[in-house]
Amino acid sequence: MDKKLAVYICGGCGIGDALDLDKLCGVATKEFKVENCKTNAFLCGEEGAKLIAQDIQEGTNTVVIAACSPRAKMDVFRYDSAVFVERVNLREHVIWCHPPGDEDTQMLAEDYLRMGLARAQKAEPPEPFSETIDKTILVVGGGITGITSALEAAEAGYEVCLVEREPALGGWMVKLHKSYPKHAPYRDLEDTGIDAKIKQVDENQRIKVFTGAEIEKIEGGPGMYDVSVKQNGTSTSIRIGSIVQATGFKPYDPSKLEHLGYGKYADVITNVQMEELAQKGKITRPSDGKEVTSVAFIQCAGQRDPDRLPYCSAFCCMTSLKQALYVMEQNPEAEAYIFYKDMRTAAQYEDFYKRVQEEPGVFLAKGDISSISEEGGKLTVEVHDVLLGEAIAVSVDLVVLAAGIVSNSMPEVEPQVDAEAAEGEEGKEAVVLPDSGRYAAPALHLQYRQGPELPTLKYGFPDSHFICFPYETRRTGIYAAGCVRQPVDSAFAIEDAAGAALKAIQCVELIAQGKSVHPRTWDQSYPDLFMQRCTQCKRCTEECPFGMYNEDEKFNPLPYPTRCRRCAICMGSCPERIISFKDYSVDIIGSMIKAIEVPEEDEEKPRVVAFLCENDAYPALDMAGINRISYNPWIRVIPVRCLGSVNIVWIADALSKGMDGILMIGCKYGDDYQCHFMKGSELAETRMEKVQETLQRLVLESERIRVEQLSISEYERLPQIFDEFMETIEKVGPNPYKEL
Repeated sequence: MDKKLAVYICGGCGIGDALDLDKLCGVATKEFKVENCKTNAFLCGEEGAKLIAQDIQEGTNTVVIAACSPRAKMDVFRYDSAVFVERVNLREHVIWCHPPGDEDTQMLAEDYLRMGLARAQKAEPPEPFSETIDKTILVVGGGITGITSALEAAEAGYEVCLVEREPALGGWMVKLHKSYPKHAPYRDLEDTGIDAKIKQVDENQRIKVFTGAEIEKIEGGPGMYDVSVKQNGTSTSIRIGSIVQATGFKPYDPSKLEHLGYGKYADVITNVQMEELAQKGKITRPSDGKEVTSVAFIQCAGQRDPDRLPYCSAFCCMTSLKQALYVMEQNPEAEAYIFYKDMRTAAQYEDFYKRVQEEPGVFLAKGDISSISEEGGKLTVEVHDVLLGEAIAVSVDLVVLAAGIVSNSMPEVEPQVDAEAAEGEEGKEAVVLPDSGRYAAPALHLQYRQGPELPTLKYGFPDSHFICFPYETRRTGIYAAGCVRQPVDSAFAIEDAAGAALKAIQCVELIAQGKSVHPRTWDQSYPDLFMQRCTQCKRCTEECPFGMYNEDEKFNPLPYPTRCRRCAICMGSCPERIISFKDYSVDIIGSMIKAIEVPEEDEEKPRVVAFLCENDAYPALDMAGINRISYNPWIRVIPVRCLGSVNIVWIADALSKGMDGILMIGCKYGDDYQCHFMKGSELAETRMEKVQETLQRLVLESERIRVEQLSISEYERLPQIFDEFMETIEKVGPNPYKEL
């Protein structure tokens, strides 16, 4: 489009008192030849709003607003989608953390305006990806979680397809004798309620149920998934908008609990087998069929154990308390012993715990199991009682192990390495090649270049940003819920299911508007590929955390725009710079770097460019400004969508411009990572390690580049990181490129 650019500089919040606004206008009019540059006492006020609105009405289509943080006053400075708006942060990042009237403060403000103008000149308003989409929700799994997701989506007015591989709906809930209490006063056992839920599904006309069915394959992306469902030997194709995976769990393999007598003694069973006995009407010993009069329940059987199952399965304590009541209801004279590491009965469940303690025949002890042996038709359980500090032993008819659960997404075997890729070009990492056989219970059969199922964490749960996006997975439009996502009980699974259904609905509605989903839910941009220069290096297809790209037979990337989260990690990965967004590209950010004014060496004013992740590090710097924490004024901050979007070309641009150092600050990563784009921060650190090696070969100090991790709450650390890095730069000296 033909740009008609205008600049508006706010004098409010102390900006006009701390800075020379006329000099700032001079940057726009003299250096960038902007004809329309105006100042106003309060741009967010009625007069300022009218000033900008009038110019837009008269044809201005590119607006640079130099005022407060782009994270503030978003509702005030929002205009028609055809108007490109660039926000320059003079308040939080300049006058609130640097001395007013100071030369360095003025230079900082002028550089930020230059950078904003450079971006405004290059960027264009995004044009949303527009295709006809379907808003039907697919729910995979017909247990309590899947049933609830289907009902919630249907009641919100959406068509639902519910696929269950078993002949009937219900999952594990239909295998339970009773449920521990989910309603006040939380004292008495309850019916599971699953039959009523199944009836609601059968009567809901918006829900189409496929039982005894499996997903053959899922192709496409959100809003345009083509799903093949196989039922009774017949395949049915359906168009789907988004997916809830509620495929549940499998019990932990009890054969690994031989040390607790399982497989050795017939009367050592699991909590699942105990439910089966209770459902038959009478709890009897498997060995001889006699009625049980004494039972020992062993908690955390193989759980919270680094050599077996490292985590808590969330519902085992409540299950054992419930099953102890089974025994007492059958025979009030019976005895039930519960040996636990820690009794975990959260929230109102504590009332049920107290209720069970009132039973005279129930005994609870905190202790470690020493041994289990059999003698005279009885099982002897020896325990070291932690509270008493001594050994105790009980003789019982039956031992029940709380064996825990494993997500049905748990990989069965280790990922394989692509040997061909490992022997390829130098510095290129081997590719992990997942295949359908590596999963314990394949469910989705995605036709994705990166594998047929959801990527998982080390315990086999589909991963997500555990703080901000608990339902999201690394496959846009697919939301995990219930025990496939994390260990939960049925009450929490119902809440989980409703949350996942709402996320699935949010996804199809945003996709219909051409927008991204979490975290950039306003973003209508999507990658544009200049394929004429593609070298088929496969880095974009391998490194995208969300599987946005497939490949053709020649290894060309095949983008699926609705899968894209707009993180631009693919842009950072591309050595040929063929990937760009209309408002965010290698050229745009490179122009911002080149717009920074670098003083001559003899002025002794070093310059550092800092790339800050927009999700944690940039907001943290805002918070430092709000708290008036000062820091070094020689650093110039550029917000980036994700640290993984930083292209190595920007490092070269900064160094050739004469920057003395490059600082990169992104989200924390690791097993419990907070990176909003999953792998971006980790990828950036890996890439920069290679850049530092190159610097050393060029006899440039590797210390000139530093990568840091930061959470949004650690804003007090940010000025410290800046100051420490500037101390390092002062030690290594000026960038030798300044002399060229």
